[in-house]
Amino acid sequence: MTKKAVHFGAGNIGRGFVAEFLHNSGYEVVFADVLESIIDLLQATPSYTVTEIGAEGEHTFTITNYRAINSKSHEEDVIKEISTADLVTCAVGPNILKFIAPVIAKGIDLRAAGPPLAVIACENAIGATDVLAGFIKDSHTPEFRRGSLLDRARFANSAIDRIVPGQDPEAGLNVKIESFYEWVVHQTPFEPQGHPEIKGVKWVDDLQPYIERKLFTVNTGHAAAAYHGYNRGSKTIYEALNDPFILAEVRKALAETTKLIVEKHGIDLEEQKAYVEKIIKRISNPHLEDTVVRVGRAPLRKLSRKERFIGPASQLVERGYPVDALLDAAEVALKFQNVEGDEESVDLAKILQTESAEAATEKITGLEKEHPLFKMMERIVEKVKGGKPSI
Repeated sequence: MTKKAVHFGAGNIGRGFVAEFLHNSGYEVVFADVLESIIDLLQATPSYTVTEIGAEGEHTFTITNYRAINSKSHEEDVIKEISTADLVTCAVGPNILKFIAPVIAKGIDLRAAGPPLAVIACENAIGATDVLAGFIKDSHTPEFRRGSLLDRARFANSAIDRIVPGQDPEAGLNVKIESFYEWVVHQTPFEPQGHPEIKGVKWVDDLQPYIERKLFTVNTGHAAAAYHGYNRGSKTIYEALNDPFILAEVRKALAETTKLIVEKHGIDLEEQKAYVEKIIKRISNPHLEDTVVRVGRAPLRKLSRKERFIGPASQLVERGYPVDALLDAAEVALKFQNVEGDEESVDLAKILQTESAEAATEKITGLEKEHPLFKMMERIVEKVKGGKPSI
């Protein structure tokens, strides 16, 4: 019997990363998205290609065996698909999880007796599946059904690592993606039945080291290169990292996060240093043609409490370590304002224009006022706003 996966988010990550794994693992993939144009194209096209780009060249694969549903206009159809699916995944962005939760909850509630549905969020955020599960259970599952929710669905956090650069406007459904990948999933929630079979996934009992190592190395380095690059006029990440000043800033930021990763998770120092070098080489790949604007978009999320700058910086300060390079990266991130096509950069500009430095720091970073990093960030916010640093 064919396995079925419902995937929310038919964008480049969904089609080019998640669906490739699911296709290769024998799943029929049902895409769910609110974007009518992409759904219509998927419905009209029996296949598309995924081209993996690496130092060794390009390799192209064909993706078939999928369907697509507009989850806005045909919500009931998506609910029915979930009620008989083996797996639900998503790559919609952390801020959209609350919008897909009601549909998933209704699908779960319709499930008959049998193996529980596996739910895995594939987002660049810590604990994204927990967040999704919280919305499903607390807001969209009847109270009398909450106690038995795990009989119908199991929820597992994951860490994903794969660069999906900006695509050719004429590419249609076809996706270019880097050849390197890492998809690590917490396996414990699926016991005793066992986890779903997905080729290429690494199943682990403790996900936290993988999540933080990835977020505080790959995402911190990528974003630091993007914001420094944008501030200095670079167009691509490759161009930015060929600027000796920016490369040095990225290395300094990753030297700071390395201290945290090694100390907190017991990862060998030389192993982490080698990982950093691999990441710098990956994000410097000229063939990806990745722009600083694409990587820098959504600055409010990337400056938030648990994200790639404030997350490691707050923990390092608590341990008594300096965070100068992470603060420098946060400063140039604050200057990523009013960028065409990026709503968060517009919102960031409004916050900095209308709020006091203290209020803006609290709103942007989510830091507690008594946290030792708060005053450091407040001084940077004041500087970016054009005023004098707070005393």
